[in-house]
Amino acid sequence: MRLGFSFCICLALTTILHAQDRTLDYYINYGLQNSPLLKEYANQVQSNRIDSARIAAEYRPLVNGISTNSYAPVINGYGYDGAITNYANFSELVSASQQLVSKANLRNQFGSLRLQSDSIRVLSRISEQDLKKTITAQFITAYGSWEQYVFNTDVYNLLSSEDTILKKLTESTVYRQTDYLTFLVALQQQKLSVMKARNQFQNDFATLNYESGLFDTAFTPLADPALTLDNIIEPENTVFYEKFRVDSLLLRNSDAQIEFSYKPKVNLYADAGYVSSFTYQAYKNFGTSFGINLSVPIYDGKQKKMLHTKVAIQEQTRQNYRDYFKTQYDQQIAQLAQQLQLTEGLITETTGQLKYVESLIQANRKLLSTGDARIADYIIAINNYLNAKNIILQNTISKLQIITQINYWNKR
Repeated sequence: MRLGFSFCICLALTTILHAQDRTLDYYINYGLQNSPLLKEYANQVQSNRIDSARIAAEYRPLVNGISTNSYAPVINGYGYDGAITNYANFSELVSASQQLVSKANLRNQFGSLRLQSDSIRVLSRISEQDLKKTITAQFITAYGSWEQYVFNTDVYNLLSSEDTILKKLTESTVYRQTDYLTFLVALQQQKLSVMKARNQFQNDFATLNYESGLFDTAFTPLADPALTLDNIIEPENTVFYEKFRVDSLLLRNSDAQIEFSYKPKVNLYADAGYVSSFTYQAYKNFGTSFGINLSVPIYDGKQKKMLHTKVAIQEQTRQNYRDYFKTQYDQQIAQLAQQLQLTEGLITETTGQLKYVESLIQANRKLLSTGDARIADYIIAINNYLNAKNIILQNTISKLQIITQINYWNKR
């Protein structure tokens, strides 16, 4: 049996299995839907909308019903001084108040909530990117384990197909019994490799489901993640840098709100109802009152200056983190690009060597059927083939992981 024909059969079987493979997008979408953190961020944005409505309501007229009732009896000359208590106090009022605020102050407060929502959305996008990276990295790991299992199974099937031929040749004394036993040892070792690869895939697959919020214990093949490298963008265009922009606007907003908090405050009030001590013509004690309260800050022990200084310190901290991020971004991208280039070079070199190993295996298989090849040489060729394929697989997985990291940093 020819090596190419055997591999074609294995490839056909693998293709049939892969028809129902789980894709990377399947796990990413499921993970995003199940993430409680992303749901929490969405709820925080909704909560900010409610807070915005509350601010608008706070500066509308507020109406309260107030009831105050007391009686201070004087018995045999003993009791509270009537000049203070009026002996009795009966008050039933409807009170309305209106705090006056400038449009600029309102815009600043509403702007603060909008910026907080923007900050939450940016954090949500970063968390989404983190989750995608985590799931993608684990998917690649599980996919590598699956490919390792498929490859080891293919090699085991290949060796098994040789077993019948070699057994007959050994019975015909073409090969020595010790040579055939050496082959059987190699066959059993490959069987153990298949079992080990299957267990490793099951473990990696379980981790993938755990990180995606899925419950799935089936033995499910995984599709090729088919990742492509995104175009490298400037750090200022990434979602990570967007956080620094929003933080800067929030600090400006906080600084402006300090100024508004030290502006004079005006509050209008009015009430109407019944207030009486019942001492004289109680039936005439229906009435109303209205007025204005004015509060003007004069001296606060330089607290205003301290608050502005705190905001300035926070801005300096923000700039330090921003500058550090830009340096870190450039370093990460350069390092990952170098790793990707080296990894691709190693894959290309090993793939070229693999062609010679495959040719050697084909030649040995032809000679085995006639008894003109040494079984030990055939096993060595198989081991060389295994090593070369493992190197290609490991570096292919490394390449996909590097692409994942580069794409992570390039999220807009």
